[in-house]
Amino acid sequence: MTRPDRVRAYRRGLFAEAFAAWLLRLKGYRIIARRHRTPVGEIDLVALRGRVVVFVEVKARHDETAAGEAVTAESRRRIVRAAGVFLNRNRRLAGRERRFDVVAVLPGRWPRHHVDAFQDRAD
Repeated sequence: MTRPDRVRAYRRGLFAEAFAAWLLRLKGYRIIARRHRTPVGEIDLVALRGRVVVFVEVKARHDETAAGEAVTAESRRRIVRAAGVFLNRNRRLAGRERRFDVVAVLPGRWPRHHVDAFQDRAD
């Protein structure tokens, strides 16, 4: 990927994450972290809704199939590990239920929020 392509992809990702955060706030979620980096990986969004901590992977793709395929088994393992690090660093959240969602941001369409898109087990 050439440098201008990478910059465009990076900007598209930032926009998608902001759009997904906006959507989640409209649905009653409280965003507590964005682009949270850990030694084992990054979590796009961390949100609270009631007693549930929600770790959200955001994918900006041209269609929903491509967005779903972009969340690979390896990326799911990375997100689960990063969620564990996040909870260890934020002990006040440790006793809460946790969930892993995916938001697909598609051109010209409302984002698709996939609740409980995957579990925190090895594939």
